[in-house]
Amino acid sequence: MVAVWVLAVLVLHHLGPLHAQEKVLTYVVAIAPFVLLGLVVWRRHRQDSVSDPVEDDAAL
Repeated sequence: MVAVWVLAVLVLHHLGPLHAQEKVLTYVVAIAPFVLLGLVVWRRHRQDSVSDPVEDDAAL
């Protein structure tokens, strides 16, 4: 496991610092899937609650 971290540090050191555009792209690629997943779950929950309000009351 330590070898993986050493390799990662060496690669990052070799590549140098990221430009501003690369930083933004990295953050978007890292965070966007979670934001999209959250929106999908929220929308499905909203659709389910609107389509079957009787089932929600019966579950309580």
